[in-house]
Amino acid sequence: MKKLVLLRHGESVWNKENRFTGWTDVDLSERGIKEAHEAGKVLKENGFFFDLAYTSFLKRAIKTLNIALEEMDQLWIPVKKSWRLNEKHYGNLQGLNKAEMAEKFGEEQVLVWRRSYDVPPAAVELNDERNPRLEAKYKKENQDLIPLTESLKETVERMVPYWEGEIRESLKTNNQILVAAHGNSLRAVIKYLKNISEKDIVSLNLPTGIPYVFEFDDQLNLLKDYFLGDEETIKKLMEEVANQGKSKK
Repeated sequence: MKKLVLLRHGESVWNKENRFTGWTDVDLSERGIKEAHEAGKVLKENGFFFDLAYTSFLKRAIKTLNIALEEMDQLWIPVKKSWRLNEKHYGNLQGLNKAEMAEKFGEEQVLVWRRSYDVPPAAVELNDERNPRLEAKYKKENQDLIPLTESLKETVERMVPYWEGEIRESLKTNNQILVAAHGNSLRAVIKYLKNISEKDIVSLNLPTGIPYVFEFDDQLNLLKDYFLGDEETIKKLMEEVANQGKSKK
């Protein structure tokens, strides 16, 4: 049996402040650090021993991975990083408060920005400091592929080839793989693995710091998937994610 564990990073500073984060490289909050430790403990308690791990170029995912692996005494395993595992790029919305935007433009518009499948936010300008093409970490990448904004559809389109060509290939020769990434890049993988419709994927809320396990047979046919943790706690965390775009009034 093959196992893939998807782990959304622990709460970030901007998650805590309810801001659109995207590719902005913000750190984990105190709660996020705790969530990463808890994820590692749960994985260890459930007997996971990873052969390989993947993460994005963003520190909140990298640190979540490192903290979880340290809890498991598995910091030594190989780790591969890719920008294709980055969060969806929120364009001109990055840094703005979701609740304030809901008060200004309405909850329905914020829901479109956050969760519509094929409508991207307005792009950042080329000279905007939020343009990732200006950052050293992306200088060696194909600049034409580095986005200035993205819809979930475009996030899926850049993630699926990476899943097929890299992660899935690795599962053929490894039994357990851990992927620490972001809400939307992981939703892209989940949509593809479970064949979830464009309509239904927008309502999937991934909680921070909760391991999501996928089990496959040796031919990589999906057998089952499940979260590791208390059901009521997970439900509450999912509701927190869903409510981020609501007005505070």
